[in-house]
Order: sequence, then C-alpha cells, then structure tokens
Amino acid sequence: MKTNSQNSFSIEVAVKDPAQIGKIVRQLRKSANLAQIEAAAMCKVGTRFLSDLENGKSSLHLGKVLQVMRNFGLLVVIKKKGPHND
Repeated sequence: MKTNSQNSFSIEVAVKDPAQIGKIVRQLRKSANLAQIEAAAMCKVGTRFLSDLENGKSSLHLGKVLQVMRNFGLLVVIKKKGPHND
C-alpha cells in the first residue's frame, strides 16, 4: 500500500482473500485515527462485524462489507483476470 504526500492511501490491489480486505480497512481506520467503535458507527455496522472484517473472517455479509468499504472511500472493481494472472 502506498501513501501520497497528503497522508491518504492510494490503493490498487488484486484481492485474493478476505484477510487482505480486512488489513486494508484496518489501515485506513487507523490512519483516520478512529477507534473500532467510532468507525463502526460511521459505517452503520456493529463493532463485532468490523472486528471480524478486519480479522479476515470469510463468512461476512457482502453487502455490509461493501458498505464499510464505501465509507472508507474504497471502490470495488471486478475485472476478468488475464491468462497469466494467478
């Protein structure tokens, strides 16, 4: 993950597992100086859900995951992988 001069994240990553999403969300939350309870309230989810997301739980409700990601300014793009991508 790269940062620019304004201390915000510039992210472009091929996500291979839920733990990667959780790590990105946690880094964004911490860079915003938000406690989990504050971030959960901002995203309108429970603290347990946010904790599970940050810890890479694989069985979370996709709609809520996307809701959290949107609240942190993340955009999800689905792209067909090429023949040489894993």
